[in-house]
Amino acid sequence: WVLLGIRTLRYVPEESKDKVLSDEEVLGTLLKVFQALFLNDFNKQSDILTVLPEPVKLKYQDFLAVQHQRVKLLENRHQHQSIFKPEEVLYKTLGFSVAQATSSLISAGKGVFVTKGFVPKGAVVSMYPGTVYQKYEPVFFQSIGNPFIFRCLDGVLIDGNDKGISKVVYRSCNGRDQLGPLKMSDSTWLTSEMRNPLAVGQYVNNCSNDRAANVCYQEFDVPAAFPVELRQYLPNIAYSYDKQSPLRCVILVTLRDIKQGEELFSNYYTIVS
Repeated sequence: WVLLGIRTLRYVPEESKDKVLSDEEVLGTLLKVFQALFLNDFNKQSDILTVLPEPVKLKYQDFLAVQHQRVKLLENRHQHQSIFKPEEVLYKTLGFSVAQATSSLISAGKGVFVTKGFVPKGAVVSMYPGTVYQKYEPVFFQSIGNPFIFRCLDGVLIDGNDKGISKVVYRSCNGRDQLGPLKMSDSTWLTSEMRNPLAVGQYVNNCSNDRAANVCYQEFDVPAAFPVELRQYLPNIAYSYDKQSPLRCVILVTLRDIKQGEELFSNYYTIVS
């Protein structure tokens, strides 16, 4: 364990006190964003639509019917283009966008900034991507020199490193779990062409004496009923194929209003009492 770059070791007397947002609110936000991304990518979803139940197909057709101008634009676009970039979809959906950039902290490397709009207090502002390991699963070699391993309250680990063996493991698990045209997770956070603009949480820096934390971590288990066509935007994948527990995600929630141009800061060691 000396080699593990564990991000957080949290003490929470009562689990509910660690929830700034309810699971229902988190789920609602993710569905809203992912659905907007899906509609934006609608011209690339034909293979997925063929395997979806008819009521689900009709739901998306109804959404597009309301946006008839978008449909016309889609028809005039190349098959593999989207109308908007993912960060633009995020802004149009939640009123803000976030992105990686050089941190304002000296020698901190990358950081995450609100690049456009305004983020109100108590909003989902980012997700922590990566391979999800149960506490009994092997993570030793992935952990060597890796500062992106996040420890959850129950010992579950999320490896958010987008390089080296961590990258290879995630891509392998992503390919393993794909069911025909249906992807069970998003691997584009490993590239420069991200499809889920929220998947930058691993680059949020720790707060300092003069930079107070403005976001906090919150764990979220993806419900079994999560729409299968939207799982392609989940930036997490389970290391084990046959485990029965729900997929663990970690989101970042704002602790105060955050304006355009501000950097996000968390507290790697969070004590909730």
